[in-house]
Amino acid sequence: MNDRRHRGLIVLNAVLLLVLGAVVLGPRAGAQDAVARAPGSYTMVGGRVNGGNANAVWIVDGINQEIVAVRWDNSRTRLTGIGFRDIVADGKAQAGSR
Repeated sequence: MNDRRHRGLIVLNAVLLLVLGAVVLGPRAGAQDAVARAPGSYTMVGGRVNGGNANAVWIVDGINQEIVAVRWDNSRTRLTGIGFRDIVADGKAQAGSR
């Protein structure tokens, strides 16, 4: 009986080792290949949204030059995204239109 238990544990360990190897050596997710982001420096500003009765929070990342707008959704009890802007891309587009 003791040999049978050891044999089962050895097989289980071998299977777990194969699974671990597949996860470690498998293909990388698309987001893992992206360029590393610099840690941000954030400023948040709250206010009303035009054309509605909801309030929003605009989060500005000064280091990465990005803005995200979010609002609180009471029905889902979570923040939902309203929009995202890349300040650098907007500046380049504005400069190119002149």
